[in-house]
Amino acid sequence: MAESLIFDIKRYAINDGPGIRIVIFFKGCNLNCAWCHNPESISGEVEKMYSAAKCIRCGSCILVCPVNAITMSSQGIITDQKLCKVCGECSKICPTNAIQMSGKAMSVPEIIHEIEKERIFFDQSGGGVTFSGGEPLIHSKILIELLDECGKRGFHLAVDTAGNVNTNVILEVAKRTDLFLYDLKMMDTRLHRKWTHSGNEKILHNLKIIAESGAEIIIRIPLIDGINTSLENIERTARFIAELAGNKKEVHLLPYHSIAQNKFIKLGKPGNFEKFQEPDKSILSTIVSIFTQYGIVASIGG
Repeated sequence: MAESLIFDIKRYAINDGPGIRIVIFFKGCNLNCAWCHNPESISGEVEKMYSAAKCIRCGSCILVCPVNAITMSSQGIITDQKLCKVCGECSKICPTNAIQMSGKAMSVPEIIHEIEKERIFFDQSGGGVTFSGGEPLIHSKILIELLDECGKRGFHLAVDTAGNVNTNVILEVAKRTDLFLYDLKMMDTRLHRKWTHSGNEKILHNLKIIAESGAEIIIRIPLIDGINTSLENIERTARFIAELAGNKKEVHLLPYHSIAQNKFIKLGKPGNFEKFQEPDKSILSTIVSIFTQYGIVASIGG
């Protein structure tokens, strides 16, 4: 039975499509955005997350570790990554959830079981299911199975994607999807590669293709001050979106926030957080006005 790693399931979500929704977060991404607010979503492997603030130094994890990978220090536990098998035994015994494992293998029936629990909220609010990540389209086989199963049940379906996949994959998903939440970072492919470790050629091409297919699309743009907030980039982005086929596309502008800083620390990964700042209100106002000039409805958040 096919399985994929899921790193989170968010219930009662109201910003990931219409109505009250459940969001299924796939683990693994083929971008590596320097400002990622879900750094635990990037790796396609199970990862261990440790919060020193929650740790009571009880030593239970040390005793249960089958490979003696954990030791205690004055700052809390230290895991020898060369020894650790990421088996999760330490997280099972931790009394304060200071240790958590990011990523759980789940099958289509297991995921559908979780989705069905929320049916009453879909029915009452016009909500549904959103598949996010990471990048859900790199899990295309199980994603398509899930979309087919959810479609049989009449659920509204949204897919949150950066579109950095082969066009035939996104078109297969488009046949089964009511709404795309499409992430668009910046227009210059050189800068895109610098900040995300990938060019944007597929992303821009696939956005054009699914727009031509008649797909409903909301475009999401993270805004990181000094990275993609230049007037040149915003003008190019607005022009590109305005020229897409079909109805004018709705745009959600998502200002950078530093909530991911603690997640990077839990993962034991360095982060250059000082590089990234939220744009101030005057910059956001200017960006909204530029989109308005191109006949595009752009809003902050969403």
